[in-house]
Amino acid sequence: MSKVADSIRRGLKEAVSYAEGKADERAYRIHVPQKIDVKAIRTRLDMTQEEFAGRFGFSVKTLRHWEQGSRQPEGPTRAYLLVIERAPNAVQKALQAA
Repeated sequence: MSKVADSIRRGLKEAVSYAEGKADERAYRIHVPQKIDVKAIRTRLDMTQEEFAGRFGFSVKTLRHWEQGSRQPEGPTRAYLLVIERAPNAVQKALQAA
């Protein structure tokens, strides 16, 4: 497995721990917003709902709820979506290596 994939996996695990309140917050300087514009992330990546959901492991139904505003992603998912927004290719590579 590549160093990049290992680093991304480690980062995702740390982000989930932080979002679940299990990490020492003093050790991190991150901000996970309460609201994420999932449609804007998907649109910037030029993907359909089906492509985005399939590529990153979401159900299309859940994605539609987020985009329509009837639900918001929970803490760990918001952190994951931020990683997708900032490094989509690295996330895809890490998921393919899994």
